[in-house]
Amino acid sequence: MRSTGEATQPAHLLRRRTVLAGVGAGAAAVLASGCARGDSTASMPGTTSLANDNATWDQGYVTAGRELKKLTGYALRPLSNPNPTAYTQVTQISLQTTKATDLIKWQSGYNLKQLARTGSLSDLTQMWDAYERKGWVTKTIRDAMSYRGAVYGIPLYESYYVLFYNTAVFDKHGLRAPDTWEELLHNAEVLKKSGITPFVATQNGNWPAYEWFEELLSKVDPQFYADLIAGRANYTDPQAKKALQIWQDFMKKGWMTPADFDQNNGPAALKTGKVGMFLHGSWQSQGLAAAGMKPGEGFDAFVLPPVDASTKRSVITEAGVLAVPEKAVSHDAAMANAAHWLDPSVQRVWTDFLQDGSANPKAVISNPVLARLKEQARREHWTELPRYGQSGPPNLIQGNTDDLGAFMTQAMSPEALLRSMASRASKEWAAWNKDES
Repeated sequence: MRSTGEATQPAHLLRRRTVLAGVGAGAAAVLASGCARGDSTASMPGTTSLANDNATWDQGYVTAGRELKKLTGYALRPLSNPNPTAYTQVTQISLQTTKATDLIKWQSGYNLKQLARTGSLSDLTQMWDAYERKGWVTKTIRDAMSYRGAVYGIPLYESYYVLFYNTAVFDKHGLRAPDTWEELLHNAEVLKKSGITPFVATQNGNWPAYEWFEELLSKVDPQFYADLIAGRANYTDPQAKKALQIWQDFMKKGWMTPADFDQNNGPAALKTGKVGMFLHGSWQSQGLAAAGMKPGEGFDAFVLPPVDASTKRSVITEAGVLAVPEKAVSHDAAMANAAHWLDPSVQRVWTDFLQDGSANPKAVISNPVLARLKEQARREHWTELPRYGQSGPPNLIQGNTDDLGAFMTQAMSPEALLRSMASRASKEWAAWNKDES
């Protein structure tokens, strides 16, 4: 399970006509008996319930809710289900009942689109338009929150995918954050010779298997990555082969942790110098801070440079979603809180808690590492690309993630991996487009 900010990829987000039949009796029983930590979904004056899959963020929701209450009259009451699979199933069931929570945490992109297909989410288009007029959200992520032209989600957070590093370890070995691919390779060589594993890489928990895939592919050719996740390019094209060759070379050199490495141990491993660089969403700043590393002092971060210096710089971004069920128990209150979520005063306390960035470009970011990277991306006009996990039909992403895990454990060759992914993409995109017609 992802320790902060992420539900495991759902195997399939079901349509309205099949959602109750498609999940197990166990999930239905969980719903009947109360699915989350905290109080029930029943209306409680002065609050809106928020279903989510990460109890470690509960205090952040409560703190942000205090700011929301000043603006709307309603605080946040988090209802946390720590089992991502159960959370996905229970949420899908509850959306079809009269006991839907007021707000839900979900994933952007195709996971949100497929849930919107059921007709169980409220249209937030006017709300989004108001945010745009205030300059509190950028148009670049609107599509990831939309389905058939209507907006169904507000960005809960916005993270960059970065490589964290221990500043003391880098200083000890005379290293600096690499600005070029050659400098990155130099850092890895120095760390390996010093008995330090250069990179964290794992398929433990399933979804992390695509982290290095998206990173390497986007740094080989960001436009190809954008075309691939849109179904316009092929997994067997030369750019994908090149990315896999680099990845395989890194593994053969012993530059990466074992495939079963537990990412929950990443912060501690970075602090003790067992690993040199930790690829992850920038929300992991919170985990590093909890391990006793201060941003800008104990740890810093950089975005992976392009493989070819002439290639435009890019960054993988992740935006979680705040959505309002159509059958929310306190629908008006939920809509009010969603309409004020990106208010700078709310975002300030929320990002302070996460130690991460905000989708609101006007929000103040207290983490100096993230503030610097955001400013650099703005100044240099980096291409922002969506995370692979939300960038295609869910069945396609889940199947390909499984294959990537097999590649990491050497159960599948690069050639077999890309052929399998290409075959699956052909079938799943055809199925998705057929349903859209």
